Amino acid sequence: MNSCVSIISVNFNQSLVTEQFLLSIKLTNDYPEIEIIVVDNNSKINDVPAWKAKYPAIEFIRSDVNLGFAGGNNLGLKKAKGDYLFFVNNDTEFTPGLVQSLVDILERNPSVGTVSPKIRYFDQPDTLQYVGFTPMNYYTCRNFCIGQFELDKGQYDDQTGPTGYGHGAAMMVKREAIEKAGLMAENFFLYYEEMDWCDRIKKAGYEIWVEPRALIYHKESVSVGRASALKEYFMNRNRILFIRRNAPVAARLFFYIYFVCLVVPRNILQYNRKGYKGFTGWLLKAIWWNVTHNKNSKNLGYPIS
Repeated sequence: MNSCVSIISVNFNQSLVTEQFLLSIKLTNDYPEIEIIVVDNNSKINDVPAWKAKYPAIEFIRSDVNLGFAGGNNLGLKKAKGDYLFFVNNDTEFTPGLVQSLVDILERNPSVGTVSPKIRYFDQPDTLQYVGFTPMNYYTCRNFCIGQFELDKGQYDDQTGPTGYGHGAAMMVKREAIEKAGLMAENFFLYYEEMDWCDRIKKAGYEIWVEPRALIYHKESVSVGRASALKEYFMNRNRILFIRRNAPVAARLFFYIYFVCLVVPRNILQYNRKGYKGFTGWLLKAIWWNVTHNKNSKNLGYPIS
């Protein structure tokens, strides 16, 4: 008997993208025991009633507020019945064998709590986005995405195994690992929440793996945009927050000096050169939020609608 997999995705103002995502599952998935849960994060247009009529086999949940990436996924998780929870961005498209390949990793390796597939860019289908992450340098909050921007010639396909972090666009997680590590931290709202979660899953005694023989395509930054005040604020705020929550004391102190003395001046110069008006203000607000709020605060410091 196959284990049940709950596929959980979050929609925010991207109904067409979400329907393309659902179609890709229908056309490619061959794993028999799945349920699909889509959480709508208070999109301006409520497509949930129409979706329920169009896709009766899929569970749709409408949130009255925008809960962010973590909150939306957590809401879907509370409805999920699966032994394995596949958290997938709605701007991804499935390929044949994807679900089965990830399930096989989790079932054959009791020590593995989370596994991500190989990710390629949807608009450049031969180009890699992810085949794993290097470990985090807690002194700079820097790590690297392995394989990114390389042409995929199968050079990583035999490197199934532990990696620094799963990728938030596609992570399959054992329910038992979630029960021990807890849900995603919702105060991140957007960015770094999956890395924080992976660190907690590792602290709960599990490994994070990548399976390069499983493939998914990612359209990337569909909801937020490639450059926006929203993205800049949360990338900086949450980079600091991640260090506050996960780094050893000495690394935290070094990081604060590094960020203020090097990262802030560099970012401001880039904003000015590229003409990003208002970005400097949001960078400073991101820092100030971390000065004035504890690491578990649910006050986002950004006007979310």
